[in-house]
Amino acid sequence: MKAELLLHERHQIASDAFAELRIWRVPELVRGSRHEYKYALAYIVAEECVLRYDNEVGKGDHKHIGAEEVPYRFTTPARLLADFWSDVDDWRRT
Repeated sequence: MKAELLLHERHQIASDAFAELRIWRVPELVRGSRHEYKYALAYIVAEECVLRYDNEVGKGDHKHIGAEEVPYRFTTPARLLADFWSDVDDWRRT
C-alpha cells in the first residue's frame, strides 16, 4: 500500500498570507509517531512560515510557533485541523 493523500488544500487568508494543509494515511508508522498519518500544515505570512504542524521522521508530532518548537499531542486528523486553525486565529489576533 502506498501513502494515501487525504487532504491537500491551500487557503488564501490575506494578500500576503496563506495556509497549506497536507495529510496522508501511511502504510507504516512515521518514526516518532504512534498513528497512521503523516501531515504538514503551514501558515505563511509575508513569505515566512510563522506556524507549522508536522511529524517529521524521528521527531514525532510537534508544532513550530515562530522560532519555537513544541511537542504536539496528535489524536485525530479532525482535532489536528481544529488545533491548527485555532493557532492561526490566535496568530492573526497578535
